[in-house]
Amino acid sequence: MDESSKQQVSLRGASAKEITRNALLEKVSHERELRSYTRRAAAVAIFIQKVWRRYNVTKKVAAKLQEEWKALVNHQDVLLSSRWVSSSLLRPFLFFITHSATVNQKLRETDIKCTLVCFKILLESINSTALEKNFCSLASGTHEERRTWLYQAQKMISICLFILAEYDNTCSGNQDGILLTTLAMRLAVALTDPKGWKSASNENLRDSDSAVRELIKCTVTGKSQVYNSIRRYIIRLDAGSASRRNCGVQTDDRFLITASAITLALRPFHVVKLDTNYPCLFDVQDAAVQYCILLLTIPWLSQRLSPVLLPALKHRTVLSPCLKVLLMSKEKIFLEMPKLDLSKIPGCCTEVIPCVGWALANIINLATESVNDSVNPGRFAQDLKCTLYVHVVGIIAENLLVMLDNVGKTRKESHEYIDTIDDSTEAVNPGDLGNEMNRSLKISYIDLLKPVHQQWHLMTLLAKINKDVYIQGIGTSSPNRSPPYPGNLRFLDISYFYSYMLRIFSSLNPIGGPLPVLNMLAFTPGFLLDLWGALEISIFVGKNHISVGDMPFRSGTSGSQNDASFEKKQRKIPKDTGNKWATVLQKITGKSPLDMDHTHSTDDPPKLDQLDGDPCDSWDIEPLRQGPQGISKDMACLLHLFCATYSHLLLILDDIDFYEKQVPFKLEQQRRIAAVLNTLVYNCFSHSNGPQNTPLTEAAVRCLHLLYERDCRHPFCPPDLWLSPARTSRPPIAAAARAHEVISANLRSGDALTIPSMGSVITTIPHVFPFEERVQMFREFIKLDKASRRMAGEVARPGPGSIEIVVRRNHIVEDGFKQLNTLGSKLKSSIHVSFVSECGLPEAGLDYGGLSKEFLTDISRTAFDPEHGLFSQTSTSERLLIPNTAARFMENGIQMIEFLGRVVGKALYEGILLDYYFSHVFVQKLLGRYSFLDELSTLDSELYRNLMYVKVNFLVI
Repeated sequence: MDESSKQQVSLRGASAKEITRNALLEKVSHERELRSYTRRAAAVAIFIQKVWRRYNVTKKVAAKLQEEWKALVNHQDVLLSSRWVSSSLLRPFLFFITHSATVNQKLRETDIKCTLVCFKILLESINSTALEKNFCSLASGTHEERRTWLYQAQKMISICLFILAEYDNTCSGNQDGILLTTLAMRLAVALTDPKGWKSASNENLRDSDSAVRELIKCTVTGKSQVYNSIRRYIIRLDAGSASRRNCGVQTDDRFLITASAITLALRPFHVVKLDTNYPCLFDVQDAAVQYCILLLTIPWLSQRLSPVLLPALKHRTVLSPCLKVLLMSKEKIFLEMPKLDLSKIPGCCTEVIPCVGWALANIINLATESVNDSVNPGRFAQDLKCTLYVHVVGIIAENLLVMLDNVGKTRKESHEYIDTIDDSTEAVNPGDLGNEMNRSLKISYIDLLKPVHQQWHLMTLLAKINKDVYIQGIGTSSPNRSPPYPGNLRFLDISYFYSYMLRIFSSLNPIGGPLPVLNMLAFTPGFLLDLWGALEISIFVGKNHISVGDMPFRSGTSGSQNDASFEKKQRKIPKDTGNKWATVLQKITGKSPLDMDHTHSTDDPPKLDQLDGDPCDSWDIEPLRQGPQGISKDMACLLHLFCATYSHLLLILDDIDFYEKQVPFKLEQQRRIAAVLNTLVYNCFSHSNGPQNTPLTEAAVRCLHLLYERDCRHPFCPPDLWLSPARTSRPPIAAAARAHEVISANLRSGDALTIPSMGSVITTIPHVFPFEERVQMFREFIKLDKASRRMAGEVARPGPGSIEIVVRRNHIVEDGFKQLNTLGSKLKSSIHVSFVSECGLPEAGLDYGGLSKEFLTDISRTAFDPEHGLFSQTSTSERLLIPNTAARFMENGIQMIEFLGRVVGKALYEGILLDYYFSHVFVQKLLGRYSFLDELSTLDSELYRNLMYVKVNFLVI
């Protein structure tokens, strides 16, 4: 018998069609599933019928009860008593009104009238002084009466909150709705306030308090909608003050509704003290968590409420427990906050300001008070624990920054995706829609953070610091920070606070960025000194570095003599112009020629006999040799805050302040600061640097540039200081140039995965290379570029295929501009020049490079001549060149100045020296850097004198 016959069976004898075993099993399984589905369908049908019958019966019973209830309350001979209210009034009312609200999700017209009648009778009963008539007397009755009262009171408060959530303050003509909501809030407040019960006596007051505590516990725990309903109501309030200035009785009613809603929100804090010995601690914590999640995240919370109600929210019995709960339950709270929907709130956008951001702004507003006093413009809320406040704001701010970074990454990916769409396709970027609205939202939000950048805020916090824990916790070992439970306020905590605020303002302030915070920090007396003092101790004390008293250029008699000798020598700028090539690059890079001199006289500090080994070792700070990755989060925070604040202050420090008065730091401290930043920035680019260190890196680079540029103008640091970090790790010149070219090419191609390395060092801090190496590196760049252009087929030498131009000697600037300005990158190619004499005849001669050099020299000499009108000279003795402000009125004046930049670039490219000196202000502008205040005198001496007058008389550094 074959195999196929073995797998076949017959169920009906030999005459029936045979079927395989697998097909039979599949058929049986299918029939079993069909029977199971039929049974489930029948069960579902029966269940639906039961639900429908129940709904139909409940609807009929509710309608019948409502009619009977109306007849009952309209009867004139009704005898009001607490038992009648509970059994005859509330019991049927709760049945039919709950059914109607559940089914319709709102109250119908007939339901509103019934509810008004019920609320009036119930309020009349609660206000009755007769014990037998007062409904709340049941709260201190028998056990069964207390259970009934608790259930019915809880249901009534739920109905009141439902009415509050559905209340629409924009419907001015809905008098019944306003009256209903007013009565509902009066009833909810009365049920939760045993002191207002006129039937309560000293004997039953304890039972009444216990019943109310139990009522509040049941109301705020579990799936209660107390805070959700209050949130929905407050969100509908106008964030401005217009709604609170309306006249008439409606304003009083709305104020009563809002005040009652706030009272209900604060009931758990007032009735039950947040104490570890109290058995309802966790219930109160649950209420505080809901308060933080649902109320503190309301946009413009303080602006939506009447100023009369704000002190209740700022009271220590409310604000302090909330801040403590935010610390203890921060994971749960931060997990729930992003789930809230702000899209229905006018003017709000979760992608711009997340819910965490609104919580931050509301806490700051509730913790501070504005005072209309010029001497004391503000203060903290009474009895506020500043330590708790600083910790909580720091935690929320850190969480907000994480969310903003995630939103920024999402937007960047969205932009990259849209950029990949074909240009012919009409695409709309959702991130670009509503930019003006987002800008207005950011401005409004930043205005809520105004107390943060007021000086009284920082001064008050600094006054509360415990000096014993001044620098506690600052180190280099722990990469993460775990703030202790609030005890003594530390300087480190304040530093975290303002470091986060700087980053928040940088991200969200469309006008000025972090400038409001930086202005306040930079001009707060003593803050910058304290900040550097904490850093100095954490970096130098206890390390294998020179101690405070043994640092080079230390203070004292000998140190002062060394400083004077050093500065006197540094002021002797060599006037030898033999090395003109180095002089040209000096003007472009902004580096003093002193960098080219690495030989020190015998009186040049630092003294070698005071140091161990190479003098460069004293300027290479060991704790920072791994960059930001090798320091603790605490030190990174201090460094970020210091660099941002000091770089802001350096912009207005003149030479008298910096060198003569030596404020805010002595010169030896300035050298330490320069050494710290130089080591940090160099190793930041030399080692892998994560995106979390970007704010620190940017602030450190900016501060380092300002110190280095000031040293270029008026040296206060030895050359070894700037060279020390790279003295042992500098790559060969050719390798460094090639690395720089590779990174530059990746950046031009938009490669976001490029990691900053040695090529970034060349671009960002080239001063770590000796000046001669920088000159050779520049020549290497040109060599590489010429080689790549030769490979592309361009002509690099005079001959066939080179660019030919004809210029008239008496119109050399105009002819050169017309023929060369539009060449673009082709200007790097070889240029064949033919001159035409003043008589209009071509001059004899072949251009093998000499005429091109002559052309570049003559056109620059003519164009840079002040009589030509494009450039003028400064009023100083050096007579440096600067663009003439009147050039914009000349024909093609601005374009000609731009063309002269290409001429200078062509001369540098070909190795032709031009003996012209530009103003330092002009060079700084070309490099995109800031200029110092003292340099303004070379441009506008009168404006400089006026600014100095304002600075001396109105600013205190």
